[in-house]
Amino acid sequence: MAKIPLLLVPGLMCDHTSWAPMLPFLDSRIAHTTVDHGNADSLVVMAERILKNAPAVFDLAGHSMGGRVALEVMRLAPQRVRRLALLGTGYRAKESGEAGAEELRKRQVLLAIARTQGVRAMAIEWVKPMVAPSRLSDTAFVEQIIAMICRKSEDVFKRQIKALLDRPDASDVLSQVQTLTLVMAGAFDSWATPAQHQEIANLIPAKPEVAVIGPSGHMMMMEEPQLVAQHFNQWLA
Repeated sequence: MAKIPLLLVPGLMCDHTSWAPMLPFLDSRIAHTTVDHGNADSLVVMAERILKNAPAVFDLAGHSMGGRVALEVMRLAPQRVRRLALLGTGYRAKESGEAGAEELRKRQVLLAIARTQGVRAMAIEWVKPMVAPSRLSDTAFVEQIIAMICRKSEDVFKRQIKALLDRPDASDVLSQVQTLTLVMAGAFDSWATPAQHQEIANLIPAKPEVAVIGPSGHMMMMEEPQLVAQHFNQWLA
């Protein structure tokens, strides 16, 4: 039986490490590849890179910023995506007014830490709201995430933040999704809440059920890998 090509799209400052814990639990027929965003500073450019290197038809899963990139892939070439998974992500453009200003402020604080104190210092702050509170005392687990972030430079961080701040609204993309879609959120994800994922599901014509992974925060594939893989295997079956 032919292998099923599955492209895994990581989030901000993440790489294959963010997906690795769940991979041993995936169906052996799935040929998974984690993409790399390189030095891109635009979600559209990231999507174009994926399409340039991808098989003719493939399954696509994006986490966090990677979910937004996956939606740009869907905007550009929906006919090439057989199935779609959106994890811990969003779909709106940066808000105007105070909400948008507050997002900009928070991101600039992290950029300033990376610039003045180094990426590791930034990662130590970044990780605190990104996992379930119960996991913050697991120093080995938290260090895995920090080490992953430290493999990328301050320049990459700056470029990816620019991509996120310039993100397009993807409501129109979601409203045209015809492929089988998995929508997944961490129960303790305060950045990309289960309620936000319900909004995403409601915009998709098929109205998929939202899989809420608990107890998990934003980094669900690392926090609850076996449970996430179980949902993936059902989605890809």
